[in-house]
Order: sequence, then structure tokens, then C-alpha cells
Amino acid sequence: MPVPDFQTVMLPLLRLAEDGQEHSMSQAIEVLATQLNLTEEDLRERLPSGRQARFNNRVGWAATYLRKALLLENCGRGRFRLTDRGRQVLQKPPPRIDLAWLQRYPEVRAFRGESGDEASGELPGSAPAPSPPNVPVPILDPEEQLEEAYLTFRRRLASELLDQVLRGTPAFFERLVVQLLVAMGYGGSEREAGQAVGRTGDGGVDGVIKEDPLGLDLICIQAKRWAPGSSVGHPEIRDFAGAMDDRGTNKGVFITTSRFTEEAMAYVHRIGVKKKIVLIDGAKLAELLIDRDVGVVAAHTYVVKKIDSDFFLDAG
Repeated sequence: MPVPDFQTVMLPLLRLAEDGQEHSMSQAIEVLATQLNLTEEDLRERLPSGRQARFNNRVGWAATYLRKALLLENCGRGRFRLTDRGRQVLQKPPPRIDLAWLQRYPEVRAFRGESGDEASGELPGSAPAPSPPNVPVPILDPEEQLEEAYLTFRRRLASELLDQVLRGTPAFFERLVVQLLVAMGYGGSEREAGQAVGRTGDGGVDGVIKEDPLGLDLICIQAKRWAPGSSVGHPEIRDFAGAMDDRGTNKGVFITTSRFTEEAMAYVHRIGVKKKIVLIDGAKLAELLIDRDVGVVAAHTYVVKKIDSDFFLDAG
């Protein structure tokens, strides 16, 4: 089954603590994964950044909101237990606990920045206020929303960047390829790479650059600035591979602003034992340009921080 969203995890997590005992987050993740019938593949699914398992992240955010609602409380590093307010809720549990339901607690509204109210100091066992109507219920937790927003912006930037590349002249595209290769650590200096790329133009090769600073190995380069609707096929890759033989090297990079056909990719895979050819299509080219800061500049920087748990080891 798909990994449940963090709000779906809230009620099962609260019920897990119903015994009044202390529980660890790692234990909660394991128990909830079993209760929700998650597979090993589900548990391996990661956030777009790759830094954390998606389910672990969602259990963590479910716990955060339950703590903000004073339904759970911390009782040590990575540990929690049920509060009196949480026990009261579980006496007559709702069918589902989500952000809309939690809006009845002023502490949650203050945490989400949706009200000027501060935490009211309401006693844990007191009755909550009615839930405000028409509260938006996001599916993704805040960290996922941030990552998804970043990826959406990055995809748009990549599309706009490729459009700019296609508007340039062939000479501009040649310089762009040179700058990218140097930024990736190939070709020596920009001057050396510029002299090596775009000067041969024979036999399907646009240039030969150094793989390492000493030039102990060489890489053949082919770059085609083709329209997005076109495709680089098997014949072009075959010619490139033949030209690599003439140059006495078994490594090559084929860069295009368009895409490669299935036949072209299959051919590269088939000859992979003898020759290593890396195919970079328009989408991958844009990603590399962004990652290596070629043709783009930083507009804003947002630093996401987390608690340094080691700093607080002696705080208790």
C-alpha cells in the first residue's frame, strides 16, 4: 500500500501510547509499520532529498503535532508518552485525528501560525474548543511541502534554462559545454578545454579532453544542439563510438539538448563492456548546469536547521 500521510498516522500513534508507558520513536515506527501493513519496499521509500525514509519522517511529524496539542509529551531523547489530555481523547476517540481536528487546540493554532493566540495554558484535562470550520488539510507534512516546493521550482528553472540554451548560437553552446565540463572537473582549465572541444569536428567527435589534470586518460566529446522534438538515434551514437576508436580512447560523453531514442540507449548498454559512453539529454544537461552553477546564480538561500541533540545531552 502507499505510505500513509502523516495525519493518517496520528490516531494509531496516539493509541500506541494508550498503555501509559514510555515509547521510543524507533519502536513506534516499527509497530505502526506492522499495523499499517507496510512492505519493505514501502519502508525504503525516501523523501525527494534522499536524506530520510518517508514513513519515518511522517511518523516524526505526527508525533510533533500530537505533542503540540499536548496529547503526547516528551520523556527523554526520542521518547514519548501519553498525557492526561491524550487519555481523555482516547476515552471517546474520533474516527480520525488530523490537522483540522487538532485546530480545536489553541496550542496547535499558535504553532501553525494561523492565529495570534499564544498557548492558552489550558489544563491538560480540560475540554477543547470546537474545531474551526473550513480548515485546509494538507496531505504532505511541512518538510515534504518544502522539498516538493523546491523540486517544483527547480523543474521550472531547468525548463527555462534549456529554453535559453536553445536560443543561443552554436558557438555559445560550445562555450557552455566547455564551462560545464570544467566545472565538473574535466578538461583542465577553461582555456585548455576550449581548445580541445569544438576544434576537431570530424568522424562524429567534437573534441577530446583530459579526464584528469595530468591527461593520463582522454574523453571524446560530442555535443548536438537539437530542438526538443528531435531525437539522437542509434546511427549517431554508432558513429561516435567508431570515432572513439580512431582517437584511441574508450570513454566518451554525448551531450544533446534533445533526447536519445531507446535504440541509442540500448546500443550504449550493449557496448558497455568495451566502451563507456555517457549520454546526457536536455533534461540531464539542465540539471547539471544548475548543480554546477553554470548559467544560473543564487537568488535566495533558506537554511533549514534541526536540534543538535548532542548539545543537549547534559541539559537534563
